[in-house]
Amino acid sequence: MSALHIWNVRAVLRDQIIECSYVSIEHGKIKAIVPGNYVAQADVPEGHLDGKGRLLIPGMIDVHIHGARGYDMMDGTTRSIEEVSIACVETGCTTFLATSVSSTIEQLIEMIKNVTSVSGREPGAKIAGIHMEGPYLHPKRKGMQNEKFLRHPDMQEMDTILQYAGDKMKMVTLAPELPGAMEMIDYLVGKGIVVAVAHSDATYEEAKQAFASGASHITHCFNGMRPIHHRDPGLIVAAFEEEKVSLQAIVDGVHLHPAIIRLMHRLKGADGVVLITDALQAMGMGDGQYHFGGNHTEVVDGVARLQDGTLASSTVTMNLALRNTIELGISVPEAVAMATKTPADILGLSNKGRISEGADADLVLLDEQFNVLWTMVEGKLLYQS
Repeated sequence: MSALHIWNVRAVLRDQIIECSYVSIEHGKIKAIVPGNYVAQADVPEGHLDGKGRLLIPGMIDVHIHGARGYDMMDGTTRSIEEVSIACVETGCTTFLATSVSSTIEQLIEMIKNVTSVSGREPGAKIAGIHMEGPYLHPKRKGMQNEKFLRHPDMQEMDTILQYAGDKMKMVTLAPELPGAMEMIDYLVGKGIVVAVAHSDATYEEAKQAFASGASHITHCFNGMRPIHHRDPGLIVAAFEEEKVSLQAIVDGVHLHPAIIRLMHRLKGADGVVLITDALQAMGMGDGQYHFGGNHTEVVDGVARLQDGTLASSTVTMNLALRNTIELGISVPEAVAMATKTPADILGLSNKGRISEGADADLVLLDEQFNVLWTMVEGKLLYQS
């Protein structure tokens, strides 16, 4: 069957939710969105999908995920990348950036090779590219990043990294106050790579300089960076002032207070805030002991911490981050945009993150509790609960 109709859904568009008789899919693309009232189940053609009035959203996009299902994408295997792809699609995420942690260059290159090998044959969510988080980070704000791997920006090393990654390198997180960072920001921006700031002790002035040079994103905002002080506003306030700078948010009930999430949304709008998981391999696995980024990590009640109590990434999934955001009072269309269209726009993925004619048929059906009922990637149903 070359064409597929998804009947009886409430489609979430950028600024509204519309009742749809059906959404038509053809050759992996959205062909038409037909508004209308509920169609009786008996009238739905055989072989098509009845959404039964549930929410239909674009496939979510996670620009920051390290692992899932017991697999860490830095563990040196292609299977780890594949397992994360499967875990993503099961939780409503259809596109992701494979995200590194600070390591040796040899470990990073091995991860890049594995991502490249899996890219194009993913069993679930598609790989949009690589997010290199570290190693050019400030030790004072290292968070869970292993200090023994942290170092100053090195242009020769980055050249070597990009020889392997090529155009798959989509985002690099660094600390702009480190020696050599401004030169690297200029270099990366010139190659079309999104430069993000985090694990940084940058002052307001240093952050402003980084944004003037082209840095345009804040990784896990408020976490792993100089906090706001009324006489020392730091990089967070600098980012709030810059219209072009977008912010990542981990909405797991731990990393950010609800009022902070609402503040981020109020200041930046849905077009300036991106929902992420920042998940480690414990996502979908439950409590227990894990080895992450060269550190012993323990997950208790779903919260991952190092032995000294430092938060070590998250176990939240994209569908739960979406639900949590809506429960904080942010409207469904706005929250959905933060998980779909906004990250797509940041990465230049014009055919993803939206329900519109001609867009990729990356779609997710959610129940009233935001559980994933099924996930479609480029017109193919890859997961059903």
